[in-house]
Amino acid sequence: MEHLGSCLCRKVKFKVTGDFESFYLCHCRYCRKDTGSAHAANLFSTTAKLEWIKGENEVRTFQVAKSDHAKGFCTHCGSALPNLQMDGTLLVVPAGSLDTKLHKRPDGHIFISNKANWDESLETVQKYERFPG
Repeated sequence: MEHLGSCLCRKVKFKVTGDFESFYLCHCRYCRKDTGSAHAANLFSTTAKLEWIKGENEVRTFQVAKSDHAKGFCTHCGSALPNLQMDGTLLVVPAGSLDTKLHKRPDGHIFISNKANWDESLETVQKYERFPG
């Protein structure tokens, strides 16, 4: 399997070759902070290979002190990007950074004890095709 991805400003492009073993929606406090949202949507693989096609020198990784949490990001637009964790044995890819279709569904929600208090019954909230006017 091959997936292509990029950041918002398109200065960084990458390719992931291989399969994702898991796909989790993480509600931990770190993921909520680094996405600014209810949860992160991350794909995980111990076998897939990451190749930077363009802009590798524009990618930085932030490691939260005294934790296993890391976030890869573009230095221009701040978009979340793939990173290697656990001494390079685990590839973590933000699902939203992919440009190709992903056919894998999330395996579950994790760290739900840290879930935002407003993250309940969101399927019942009004839906719009565009910004409401």
